[in-house]
Formats: sequence, structure tokens, C-alpha cells
Amino acid sequence: MRSSSIAIIVTVVLALTVAVSDYFLKVASSSATPFLNRNFLIALVMTILCTFAWVLVMPHLKLAYIGVIYSLTVVLSLAIVGTFFFNESLKPLEWVGVGLAITSLLLLYRVA
Repeated sequence: MRSSSIAIIVTVVLALTVAVSDYFLKVASSSATPFLNRNFLIALVMTILCTFAWVLVMPHLKLAYIGVIYSLTVVLSLAIVGTFFFNESLKPLEWVGVGLAITSLLLLYRVA
């Protein structure tokens, strides 16, 4: 497997990890002391570890690819997390935004 393929997989995993840490931040934010609870600390550690991992991924991909892959993965995963864990829903125009994010990835892939 090429290093760029591995970097793409790692980018998706890192984006999913950030989405999971956002779940913990959302739970922590509903607490009376959002910065002084276990959920906040879990999210903080996950985010710090992801930051170190980004430094290892970035030499293998263009920043534009990383940005689009990361953004698309986070947008889709947070929409799923919000829907299933927090009973949130997306408005039709927000679904258009999700579709445009997917389109941007397809366009970037075709141009490369």
C-alpha cells in the first residue's frame, strides 16, 4: 500500500477520533462544571494525541486533501453522532451542505 493511501486512512481515523472527542465535549458541556469532569479530560487527551498524529500525516498528503478528507469525515460523523446520541436533526439546507462537502471531495479526487 502506498504511503499516500495509508495517510488517507490515517486522516479518516484521526477525523473520526476528533468526532468522538467532540462527543465527549458535548457531554461535558452539559455539566455544571464542564472543564472539571472526566468527559472533558477524555476529549482533551484525544485531541492532544490527534495533534501529534497530524504532524506525522502531513508530509504525505497535500494540505488541501487533508482539509477536504478531514472536513467531510467530521461533518458526516458529527451529523450521525448528533442524530443518534443527541436527538438533533439536520434541516434540508444543511443536508445540501453535506452533499456539497461530498462533491468537493469528488472534485478534488478527479482533478488529482
